[in-house]
Amino acid sequence: MMTLKKFRVTGFRSINDSGWIDCDDVTTLVGMNEAGKSNVIIALWKLHPARESDEGKIEPLHDMPNKYYAEWRNEPEKHTFISVRFELDNDIKDKLSAMCEYDISEVHYTEITRNFNGGYTVSFLTTAEGHSAKFSDNADARQLAVNEMPSFVYYSNYGNLDAQIYLPHTVKLLKGEKLPGFDNPAKVRTLRVLFEFVNLKAEEILELGKDPAATTQVIKNGMPQQTKTLSQDDITQITKKKEERTTLLNSASFKLTEQFASWWKQGDYTFRLQADGDFFKIWVSDSVRKEEIELERRSTGLQWFLSFFLVFLVESQSAHKGTILLLDEAGLTLHPMAQKDLVAFFENLSHNNQIIHTTHSPFLVDTSNIDRVKAVFVDKEGYTVVSDNLREADDNLNEKSVYAVHAALGLSVSDILLNGCQPIIVEGTSDQFYLNAIKLHLIKEGKLKPSNELIFMPSGGCKSKGVSAITSLVSGRNEELPFIILDSDNTGNSAKKELEGKLYSDCKEKLLSVATFVGFDGSEVEDLIPVELLSVQLNKWFGSSDDDFVPDETKPVVPQIEAFARDNSFELPTGWKVVLAKNVKAQLMKGKIEIPDAVVSKWVLLFGNFIAKPKITRKRN
Repeated sequence: MMTLKKFRVTGFRSINDSGWIDCDDVTTLVGMNEAGKSNVIIALWKLHPARESDEGKIEPLHDMPNKYYAEWRNEPEKHTFISVRFELDNDIKDKLSAMCEYDISEVHYTEITRNFNGGYTVSFLTTAEGHSAKFSDNADARQLAVNEMPSFVYYSNYGNLDAQIYLPHTVKLLKGEKLPGFDNPAKVRTLRVLFEFVNLKAEEILELGKDPAATTQVIKNGMPQQTKTLSQDDITQITKKKEERTTLLNSASFKLTEQFASWWKQGDYTFRLQADGDFFKIWVSDSVRKEEIELERRSTGLQWFLSFFLVFLVESQSAHKGTILLLDEAGLTLHPMAQKDLVAFFENLSHNNQIIHTTHSPFLVDTSNIDRVKAVFVDKEGYTVVSDNLREADDNLNEKSVYAVHAALGLSVSDILLNGCQPIIVEGTSDQFYLNAIKLHLIKEGKLKPSNELIFMPSGGCKSKGVSAITSLVSGRNEELPFIILDSDNTGNSAKKELEGKLYSDCKEKLLSVATFVGFDGSEVEDLIPVELLSVQLNKWFGSSDDDFVPDETKPVVPQIEAFARDNSFELPTGWKVVLAKNVKAQLMKGKIEIPDAVVSKWVLLFGNFIAKPKITRKRN
């Protein structure tokens, strides 16, 4: 299989040149309405749709930029609108090697482009940055790359199912016929996958449910000659057809209910498909509201997820080379808590399918992976641009573009909230709790008098990309880099080294290692805390142990806690580090435990760095 590493949109609708967009397992495109987020992923979808549809077809009239249409329309093959770089797996490289009989040890990527005439071009690369491979490929090799590339499934809110479906219209629409007043190809697509998923045909359901008249006319020479009342056999046959239709619908209802439940945990839903004359309806009940309600009267969030579920499941199964999901304003109508669940759902789904989604909701921004977020905004020429630099969109024209990211991080859309504040980046939520507790204790004891409010911001781990992304947001318009506190374990040391070589090359003193203050390698923020404070919560977990937990205070305490739990067959609760940190903060605020002078001295030394702020700015390329 191939893995999507980056893509670039050029000369497509509102986009002149998006720039190269790096992709991860989940990639989030954030921007305000009309920024062009949809155009970015629609262009990618049209590289290779999982299933051909009216929406997924290349339409020069609508897809070419208006200002160039007259110039480009007669030579569509000369204008590329999408370029994508994929990483090749070993299976594909083996096929290339056998096909071309060349040494392809340096071939790791392929770049595939598509033009407005539908044609593809293929090249092979040594790196995702675009270095060409010294590889004499042939037409078969290029065709193999096209055949093996993943397909794309695109979904937007416009395809949400209606609760009541008029079968005579549905039959015509699914045959490709046009109906006056019905111009929604996205909804037709969802109708198609609905019937396909439940193994039903709209024509069959319509035919099985027809009610004949009580009498039947016999026509001779074009004129009605006589009438005949339905016989008992006729009635029996009609009854049998209706019974068959009911059985088909019950079977389909069971399948839909069962498979939907395995996907979405926000409620225990039961679906019932019903045919009433010429109408096809979807009824919904759940464990809380047991009475059946038409789908259209349930939340738009449920309508969205059911419709997306059907489109993805059907279209991805028809693609044999894997699929990449492109979701436009995914789950926007879901409740905020359900949106947070959707973020976790995306993470699980991405184990098998890469996901790119657009949003302007802060609840759909994964702050634990802020490096996956890209800003979509309009440049001064009016074109859509995408950037890893989340502050690049933060000007008068686009000040709302990254509102969702600011809000997700607990920041204002502007720098007003941070004026007079000093952000300090830490690795995780537990570090945030500990350091806030220390700050408040030092201020209470009169040992710290900060001129600015100190705000500790978790970066979701010590991944340098995540730290860099948050740094770009909070550095302020004067480009002053914030302090970063890093654990002194292997991952923390690696992140520190990488940051020293790049973003913080001119201000390494702003990278603070915990070991500097506690005195031993491998230390974490927990090692700044006296054991007495940690023990209040640990004793609740280990209270039934035959031995007391007595850590060696010259070594990192977290591995010792984990080892003690393991040796005594205790299972630490999920997120135990955060639970422990909350408890420590509460105990410290109560002031019932005296803090040793040696520990306070370490705290004062650490926080002293934030009082004397060197005016060092970011080095620009």
